[in-house]
Amino acid sequence: MTVSDHGALMDDVYRYQRHIYDASRKFYLLGRDRLIDALDPSDDMQILEIGCGTGRNLIQTAHAYPGVQLYGVDISEAMLDTAGQQIKRAGLGHRVRLAQADAREFDPESLFGQTRFDRVFFSFSLSMIPGWQHALQHGLSLTQDTGSLHVVDFGQQQRLPRWAKGCLGTWLKWFHVHPDPKLIEVIESEASLNQRPVQVQSLYRDYTWLIHIGAKHDA
Repeated sequence: MTVSDHGALMDDVYRYQRHIYDASRKFYLLGRDRLIDALDPSDDMQILEIGCGTGRNLIQTAHAYPGVQLYGVDISEAMLDTAGQQIKRAGLGHRVRLAQADAREFDPESLFGQTRFDRVFFSFSLSMIPGWQHALQHGLSLTQDTGSLHVVDFGQQQRLPRWAKGCLGTWLKWFHVHPDPKLIEVIESEASLNQRPVQVQSLYRDYTWLIHIGAKHDA
């Protein structure tokens, strides 16, 4: 799928859903606030969310850490429009910058004047990105050696009742969400190649995976 095709698909999926996205997703995008807690940045750090959607996480992060500067990219123009409006209403336009970009390849210097970031995170976005492995690799390349990359996404629901797993799988497919059972394997491999430690938590009976890729060993 080309970049323009994927952007058009996401605009089509969320053209109307974006208006109720935050109200509805709080019931099943579980673990987002735990990821924000784990960021634990110092003042003046630069934080990037890849696949920022409606801007909900950027706003929450800005409130939690008043001293940081935030950046968000998303491929959907419709979602970025909503994000921009919500960030403005929250009075955070001076601290949060947005840009339309393909998660798999973008130049943050041309978009934001930044080459690398102290914290990079994906919140339920990797499972929506075709070729998500490239997005993960790119995210790592944008993470400072002393920084960290964080992921929260759907697990494989191995400890959920079969009916619940089936219902969730059907619901996710409607929105072109495809959790990959190889997510942990790929993340651990990429962390090893980049000489970074990785921690994986399974939450809510394997409903959600929460992943922390830490600073380089020699940083």
